[in-house]
Amino acid sequence: MDFQLTDEQRALKDGTRELLAGRFGRGRLRAAVEDPGPDRALWRELGAAGFFALRLPEKDGGVGLGLPEAVLVLEEAGRALLPGPLVACQLLAGVVDGVATGEKTVGLCEGAREPVLWEHPAGCDELILVEGDEVEGARGRTGGAYRSASDRVSYAPFASVDPLTPLARVLHLPRTEPVALDVPRLRREAALLTAAQQLGSAVRTVEMAAGHAREREQFGAPIGSFQAVKQLCAQMLVRAEMARSAVYAASITESVLDITGAKLLADEAAVRNARDCLQVHGGMGFTWEADVHLHLKRAWLRAECWGVAGEAEELLAAGLIA
Repeated sequence: MDFQLTDEQRALKDGTRELLAGRFGRGRLRAAVEDPGPDRALWRELGAAGFFALRLPEKDGGVGLGLPEAVLVLEEAGRALLPGPLVACQLLAGVVDGVATGEKTVGLCEGAREPVLWEHPAGCDELILVEGDEVEGARGRTGGAYRSASDRVSYAPFASVDPLTPLARVLHLPRTEPVALDVPRLRREAALLTAAQQLGSAVRTVEMAAGHAREREQFGAPIGSFQAVKQLCAQMLVRAEMARSAVYAASITESVLDITGAKLLADEAAVRNARDCLQVHGGMGFTWEADVHLHLKRAWLRAECWGVAGEAEELLAAGLIA
């Protein structure tokens, strides 16, 4: 099986990067720290570019592509630290009217764990809650889903480690409108698309560390010439490429265990690469003006979404001895 990107996939990835670089550069990123809600104008532009309708059939106004292409797009969004309920809007574009075009935003909550957290509550028009207990086996989880207008949801503010991702704790959601969703599949795809965002962040921090190591000089030489710094950057690259292979492969197989392993590797790459990038930057990396801390905080947050390390390790171990 050939896992190399096709020319069309490379063009999609490059086009997404160019779009985000032009519409969500560093200035917009820093402004979003102060006002992290989804930019509606940008959201509509992403919708017009097919960002959310990527996997909808062409007869329904979508682009007609698949999960591998969605992974590539979310990877670039993670690289740019684009804020907003991206995974939810990607997965629910065919469920909630207006999401595919970027006119509306929808949130997605995991009801199987406490607390039930909702990302960007002030920026969402609707919320969908998925429920159900975790079960062993290849089927993953089972459960149901319910939708509600955001103004009918009772919630309380919840402290977020990521300044770009405001959180709320859901206190009550009226379960009067069930939604016909394949919940196990939705959970798997949410985990994989979250892993894709983590991969994008991990790759970006490699670039940031290597770029700083080439420019920053100590003792009359770039710090990138020092063995300790070389080794840090090399380890970062290895982690990012291992995660890339796992995430891309899982988007093809769509296997529960492959997605679980990909999320585990991508989380590790995003968190550890951000920490090592901070180390390469030295004292400058700890400052608010540097962007390194934003990648680290986003990585910490995403590592707790749609499958945490302990759960993933248990599931993979069970798969090995089954």
